[in-house]
Amino acid sequence: MTRYMPLFRSCKTLRQLNQLHAHLSVTNLSNTAQASTKLIESYAQMGSIKSSTLVFETYQNPDSFMWGVLIKCHVWSHAFEEAILLYDKMLCNEAQITNFVFPSVLRACAGFGDMFIGAKVHGRIIKCGFDNDPFIETSLLGLYGELGCLTDARKVFDDIPVRDLVSWSSIISSYVDKGEANEALEMFRLLVNERVKLDWVIMLSVTEACSKLGILKLAKSIHGYIVRRRVDTCEALDNSLIEMYSSCDDLYSAERIFVNMANKTFISWTSMIYCYNRSGWFKEAFEIFVKMLELKVEPNVITIMGVLKSCSGLSWLREGKLIHCYALKKGMTFQDDCLGPVLIELYAGCGKLGYCEKVLLAIGERNVVSWNTLLSINARQGLFEEALVLFVQMQKRGLMLDFFSLSSAISACGNVGSLQLGRQIHGYAIKRCILGEFVKNALIGMYSRCGFSDSAYMIFNDIKQKSSVAWNSIISGFVQSGNSIEAIHLVDQMYLNCLKITDVVFLSAIQACADMVCLEKGKWLHHKLIMYGVEKDLYIETALTDMYAKCGDLRTAEGVFHSMSEKSVVSWSAMISGYGMHGRIDAAITFFNQMVELGIKPNHITFMNILSACSHSGSVEQGKFYFDLMRDFGVEPSSEHFACLVDLLSRAGDVNGAYKIINSMPFPADASVLGNLLNGCRIHQRMDMIPEIEKDLLKIRTSDTGHYSLLSNIYAEIGNWAARENTRGIMERSGYKKVPGKGNPSKFLMAMFEEPEVVKSSHQ
Repeated sequence: MTRYMPLFRSCKTLRQLNQLHAHLSVTNLSNTAQASTKLIESYAQMGSIKSSTLVFETYQNPDSFMWGVLIKCHVWSHAFEEAILLYDKMLCNEAQITNFVFPSVLRACAGFGDMFIGAKVHGRIIKCGFDNDPFIETSLLGLYGELGCLTDARKVFDDIPVRDLVSWSSIISSYVDKGEANEALEMFRLLVNERVKLDWVIMLSVTEACSKLGILKLAKSIHGYIVRRRVDTCEALDNSLIEMYSSCDDLYSAERIFVNMANKTFISWTSMIYCYNRSGWFKEAFEIFVKMLELKVEPNVITIMGVLKSCSGLSWLREGKLIHCYALKKGMTFQDDCLGPVLIELYAGCGKLGYCEKVLLAIGERNVVSWNTLLSINARQGLFEEALVLFVQMQKRGLMLDFFSLSSAISACGNVGSLQLGRQIHGYAIKRCILGEFVKNALIGMYSRCGFSDSAYMIFNDIKQKSSVAWNSIISGFVQSGNSIEAIHLVDQMYLNCLKITDVVFLSAIQACADMVCLEKGKWLHHKLIMYGVEKDLYIETALTDMYAKCGDLRTAEGVFHSMSEKSVVSWSAMISGYGMHGRIDAAITFFNQMVELGIKPNHITFMNILSACSHSGSVEQGKFYFDLMRDFGVEPSSEHFACLVDLLSRAGDVNGAYKIINSMPFPADASVLGNLLNGCRIHQRMDMIPEIEKDLLKIRTSDTGHYSLLSNIYAEIGNWAARENTRGIMERSGYKKVPGKGNPSKFLMAMFEEPEVVKSSHQ
């Protein structure tokens, strides 16, 4: 039989192997164990597992080695369940088991994902006395590691008397694959102490662990070890190093490795494209792709995805369309879940939503990932109603909605105030058991924005393991809905329970203090920000400026503002607003002029604040000047701006001028504008205009009852009790109720605004 072995190696096609099989059958050699085993293996290598099984079944009384070869062949073909069934059949036939069988069986258990069967196989290995076999030990490590049983994998590893490099590599890669990067690096430290010569395979896992942690100092240390120990490098390790430095935001080191690579394949170029994208260097990523094509390096689908993301980041529609055409020309399919969403993101980012629909049609309307991408993009761009229309279309088309679809739609409901649809989606999520963290956080935000804080808190309270995102959602939701006291109370709970308070929570808490005009609590939060070492953040510093100004501490507000390394238009607007509230119109105007001189363009909020400052100080001419100046900066006056101007003129006694402004508005006056005019009439006793204003007020549908209360009080002041009762009757018939003002918190609530007493001493 030995003389036929070269013939097996010479068989390159299935036809040649069939001819050899026929020849062996004629000479009765195919009935020998050696020939049958070789035929089983050869057929499997050529992808004909059916022929392998047929050869096995024609041989009488197969031994353990032949069983093992057939099981191994099924594992090669990823027929893991069939391999496990063959193992069970082998046990039933009472064939003598050798150690050769178990590595393949363990690999089948890992591939099939059945830990129960794997544990039974492990038990038989111990029973048969093969638990000290190095190949079986490595296979057991692979089984437990792949199925996420890291405690069992570590126990097997610790019991190995002599650990080779394969064992170390297996346990480290298992930790990395399951997201336990710190444990993987701890194992690597132990390995280094063993003074074993390492190879590039194990360093791949180590660099991947560094990528997950994103710590630059650690990454440089690992790279230095590779250089010092002269670990043999290869393209795969270089690409992993590029990824590692990219995750640590060290673009220079990633570029240096890429430039020094001797052989750059499409994988290297693709890694560099993604590296540039991650750092926001989209133009450089696109240029790398162009250079790659110039050097005749053929890209794959992953490369195309990367360069399309670059075009999306740059909003380059023309270049994106060219890449799209190139991919089609190269025969790349868009029927998968990768290219479709990237193309939709590109076209949506360029404002071509019609193209997005065409892409959806091209890749198939059943692709839920692409629908989710379009839904998310609409929500991010503030097109909440369009996002909800897409969501309804997804339901009508029978798409299987997932947590991503539901969370995006729920958030859109919260932003448009559609409580009814939000509740329906909530019911759907309960029915389908899709109530994961993302969906619950979206529900918290939706109910908070719609004014149902109790429902939001009930969902939050139902979350057993509350993440920082959940805390952020409930606290920011309470602040947005005006429940600032409850928001601060939750921040105190986080502090008392020693939970990490994130930047987002700090921002919401500071806004809550500004809403409640609670200076002491605001100072406490500022102090904790400094203690926790929170880095300077534009949004937080702007919120602090606004909080101190609203709470009356203008000097500290100025100090925070001047200490800011970067100032946005919002920062300047907050300071202008602060000066306006304190009646310092000259300082507000000076800041406005400084802002313009520095090239910062004022927006509608800035003009609202400067007009409000003029109104507080009674500076009529200056108020008119800044109102007229708005259009010079491309800002169209809104209802709020007209309300400020009307308030300014009315308070100054120019009620007729204010009424002329209202009549010249390009849109109907709302309750705020008419309410300011009404207040001016009350101040200056212009009762002749009250009936005309009342007629205009009756035409407006609003939940704000302040103007009705003011009108009622005016009639009471002049003694017109019949008109007062008539106004009250209108309020009752319309279902209006006077909303009590927030005011300042009562004394018994002020206790919660002090630093929590329980932890004062331990957190100083």
